[in-house]
Amino acid sequence: MASPELSQFRRIVVKVGSALLVDSDKGEVRASWLAALADDMAKLHREGRDVLVVSSGSIALGRSRLKLPRGTLKLEESQAAAAVGQIALARIWSEVLGAHGIGAGQILVTLQDTEERRRYLNARSTIGKLLEWRAIPVINENDTVATNEIRYGDNDRLAARVATMASADLLVLLSDIDGLYDAPPKNNPNAKLIPVVESISSEIEAVAGDAESELSRGGMRTKVEAAKIATTGGTHMLIASGKIEHPLQAIANGGRCTWFLTPANPITSRKRWIAGSLEPKGTLTIDAGAVAALRAGASLLPAGVIKVEGQFARGDAVIVRGPDTSEVGRGLIAYDADDAERIKGRSSPDVMAILGISGRSEMIHRDDLVVGG
Repeated sequence: MASPELSQFRRIVVKVGSALLVDSDKGEVRASWLAALADDMAKLHREGRDVLVVSSGSIALGRSRLKLPRGTLKLEESQAAAAVGQIALARIWSEVLGAHGIGAGQILVTLQDTEERRRYLNARSTIGKLLEWRAIPVINENDTVATNEIRYGDNDRLAARVATMASADLLVLLSDIDGLYDAPPKNNPNAKLIPVVESISSEIEAVAGDAESELSRGGMRTKVEAAKIATTGGTHMLIASGKIEHPLQAIANGGRCTWFLTPANPITSRKRWIAGSLEPKGTLTIDAGAVAALRAGASLLPAGVIKVEGQFARGDAVIVRGPDTSEVGRGLIAYDADDAERIKGRSSPDVMAILGISGRSEMIHRDDLVVGG
């Protein structure tokens, strides 16, 4: 099967690991390499694509700044080193992207933030707003409070969850190897690169290896696990070498890499999940005008809601019914039941006055809404 091309994708998440970002001997950022990567990102950005970064490196930078000895750190030492390193990492990304006139916004997350509903929705909304403002979100693992990420090397899986959370259609994992091989290439000179993985079979899982460097907490096994998460969520993924300068340009030029393909796109995959996998916690009845707007592809605004039923929390699935009580669709509500009741039938500008906070302008955003036939 032919490999996709980088030019086909509109929203791209780039995962950068510690072993690529930080020179292990000097304990400093590889400035020339990072500048070249920023050039690649800026080119994609100028083409109108959304670009996100998932960056490791806070612990490695922190231990360098603190002049800690080599070797394994205790959990609390890793967390403290990360506290120092996160400041340096944020400044570095801000500077390299700022050189291209691009703003950078730091978001610190853990795996738990991608699994707990309210935190997931908050992170997703923040990412969406930064992209709307044409900034590049720089998502860092929050190693100051994380435990599993530090101990078990979940950074690749975290990147996959961020990609699906952001409805990205491509996740690029830059690695110290240029893709997935049918055997460990260091041990087998006849090992062959697998250019395209159409589905992750038991055979594909069997060829995954382990981490090979002190700074790199993830190995090929975690990358294949990340591919499972990404492709199930409707995001294509690729593994490519980050050892070269301008790695994204190399991919665009047809360089060596392994593509993991998904049969769905992130929006349809997400909407399939909303429509079929979530138990509705309540019902919204809307007027005829809102029904027409939803069928035309609009979001559901508070003004179109005439009745609120059920006890639900922000992020829960609800049924949307028309004035004749027929089901129009299902979606993820942006307000708790009590607040939804207070703002129903009101215009979006009234929401802040009623609730005392600047809430979402939509009761249900169109990306979180599945409209039936």
